[in-house]
Amino acid sequence: MLYWQYILLGIVLLPGIILAAVAQAKVNSAYHYFSKVKAKSGIKAKDAARQVLDGANLESVTINVIHGKLTDNYNPSKNCVSLSEEVAESDSIAALGIALHEVGHAIQHNRKYFPAKLRNGAVRFTNFVSTLLWPMVILGILFNFLWLDGLWGMIFILAGVVFFFLAIVINLITLPVEYNASNRALKILKETQILDSTELPGCRKVLRAAGLTYVAALVMGVLNLVRFLLLVIISRD
Repeated sequence: MLYWQYILLGIVLLPGIILAAVAQAKVNSAYHYFSKVKAKSGIKAKDAARQVLDGANLESVTINVIHGKLTDNYNPSKNCVSLSEEVAESDSIAALGIALHEVGHAIQHNRKYFPAKLRNGAVRFTNFVSTLLWPMVILGILFNFLWLDGLWGMIFILAGVVFFFLAIVINLITLPVEYNASNRALKILKETQILDSTELPGCRKVLRAAGLTYVAALVMGVLNLVRFLLLVIISRD
């Protein structure tokens, strides 16, 4: 393979890498700023989350405090909202937005929000399929599609296409789920007056910045598939 071909394969991923870097910078910037802006209500994020969950008749949903920075998540199999220590104990605009975003996922699960159900099912299926496909993709790349014109070549190609396509599908389904959770959070924060009208724009900035990371992941998934297909084409020459 010529040097320019290697360079081409690297350039293909450049837009996704730049977008991912920009998204992460926006998240860090928005969180850093609004994590220092205290909400007028003075309520801690973990207490706000508990209050909203109880108000939605979701007393069965537990709240755990975990280690790490921005490791907050909702686990539907355990019916548990996990908040990072920095978020759980804070009464900042950023912390409240993040905590209520995870509560939004819990509400989605309780109300059987279809995109969320679809994503959870797709993730389980993809994890299973990827376990089978990943070794084939690695072998194909390591051997640089040595047997491209034979049976093994076709197996490597199909495994790679399916693997990267599934990643795109997961990211595509994830977008509406994440944005819906953020919209639910903003609506709840407004209705419960945990944040007032002057504080909501800051919270929206934090959640929108976080949402951009999922857009970047989708773009990167598409570019990875394109790069894989280019590798196949180049290897045939």
